Amino acid sequence: MYSDLFCVSSIILVAQEKFSCAIKMATTTAFMVTPQTPPKNYIESKQVKESKALLVSKLGWLLGSGGSMSKSFQHFDMPLSGVEKERRMVGGYTYLLSSNASVVSAPKCTDSAPHFNKAECYHYLFEPAIKRLDSSSPSHGPVRAEALNGGHEHAPSRHCILLDIEGTTTPISFVTDVLFPYARDNVRKHLIATYNTEETKDDIKLLRSQVEDDLKQGVVGAKSIPPDVAGKEEVISSVVANVEAMILADRKITALKQLQGHIWRTGFQGDELKGVVFEDVPEALKKWHASGIKVYIYSSGSREAQRLIFGNSNYGDLRRYLCGFFDTSIGNKKETRSYFEISQSVGVDSPSEVLFLTDVYQEAMVAQAAGLEVIISIRPGNEPLPENHGFRTIESFVEI
Repeated sequence: MYSDLFCVSSIILVAQEKFSCAIKMATTTAFMVTPQTPPKNYIESKQVKESKALLVSKLGWLLGSGGSMSKSFQHFDMPLSGVEKERRMVGGYTYLLSSNASVVSAPKCTDSAPHFNKAECYHYLFEPAIKRLDSSSPSHGPVRAEALNGGHEHAPSRHCILLDIEGTTTPISFVTDVLFPYARDNVRKHLIATYNTEETKDDIKLLRSQVEDDLKQGVVGAKSIPPDVAGKEEVISSVVANVEAMILADRKITALKQLQGHIWRTGFQGDELKGVVFEDVPEALKKWHASGIKVYIYSSGSREAQRLIFGNSNYGDLRRYLCGFFDTSIGNKKETRSYFEISQSVGVDSPSEVLFLTDVYQEAMVAQAAGLEVIISIRPGNEPLPENHGFRTIESFVEI
């Protein structure tokens, strides 16, 4: 009995996201399910009483106006929601629920009971919450928390998933063999057509600043971009030369990625380009979205380029499943600070609540150093990982 009850600590947060805040009740849960409904004498049995005593001793003092669901042999033990603040948990506050979610026994409410207890002794408060739990598998009752975390080990509390694109959601070959060549082959055409727009003026200004830094650092392929007074043709020619060198070197810099995104936009709008994602990606995004997990993208490609890829993918518009996009404007992908900044932006209490998926070992290292949970994606064409890298790896999002 005690070994079963002590499993509470390992699964107590599993179903936290399954409850509606509007119900004003329990938001933590731990339980074990059996399909049988117990006989009436079981309710007053020594087994149940000892289970309740152990559970309430574990729960201790309750803070705030919420209760909790707690594990008891073949039932849910659910303390009343709305117990007064700083009140010690006792067995008399518990609802005993059978595995089919029906109330087997409930706290007694009398006219002299405190108002908050009288109001919340009604079963309708509990039924909506129980129905929100997964009841799709009749073979093991309404919920299987154990199945969610492997039965014994603590499951990470993931509130957000952060995805890399190249080599994670999308084949590297799509980027290197389709997107990069398209930008290289169309950069001059794009600049000529849009030269007088504010957008392109800003792109050239950003590139000019980047090239000035590159020249100071002796970067190979960097060539000075003259001021606008030098004339349209001379400026465009120097920009094209720098862009071609940057693409060849696969530079992960904002100046290049911003211009590439604008070039790709023309390709997507003209149906010359179509975003590509692996076949397991759409279903995973849909599943996470339905589960209430927020999914973000973090790529060296510009945010506009990211939206174009997922908005015009080979599986349709996938942006409905995404909550936001991050690019190198928040920081380099191989710097720890970037991941800390992202964790501060996505509404989590701790970086550990963010799962980051990438194919790049260096990114995995710095993200882990920032406190994120990290999984490395193994896809066709990805670079091999060093031996004994120490990270969990997956070949498909189905494994998550």
